[in-house]
Amino acid sequence: MRKLQVQGVHHITLTGADRQTSIDFWEGVLGMPFIFDQPNLDDPDEGHLYFDPGDGRLITVFTNETRTADRRRTPMDPGCVHHLAFNVSKATFAQAVERLNERGIGHSGPKDRGFMDSIYFKDPMGLLIELACYKFEPPMGCSHADVMITAHKIRVAAGDYNIQEKHLADAIEQLVERRQQTLSEDRTPRNPY
Repeated sequence: MRKLQVQGVHHITLTGADRQTSIDFWEGVLGMPFIFDQPNLDDPDEGHLYFDPGDGRLITVFTNETRTADRRRTPMDPGCVHHLAFNVSKATFAQAVERLNERGIGHSGPKDRGFMDSIYFKDPMGLLIELACYKFEPPMGCSHADVMITAHKIRVAAGDYNIQEKHLADAIEQLVERRQQTLSEDRTPRNPY
């Protein structure tokens, strides 16, 4: 038996409201360029809009001109999508409260998640959206996932409840030591003063 090895998210498709509401939210609020438009090939009464969330992958939205926005929370039953999280820069995250407030979009306010900061709000159809901002940059040649798994191991070994910034810093140091060679025989921390 062998796995069906995936190599990333290809796209996520959501059920949206009408065409203009969907464009206004995904491009007009979240800044995702509207890059492709065609009918839903499985339902001729629906449109299928494609947006680029910033990494070249796709968020697609089925639209129907008879559907209107309904901001009640989408179901959170087992098997349902709880929320979608999108990466934003620290500069954008710092402006999130102000920019959501100026549109009258209710939100959670900033939340410290240890390894990232988050803010939550709903799309026009009630789907919970998270804007997430990592508190770290991975070392050259490493991914955020490399830092996270290393920080997780450090956290567990320390018996700490959740990942904290000290675990991230130690993980980054370990990854740099593994990846980057040095001419020094001793790489231990020292005090030159």
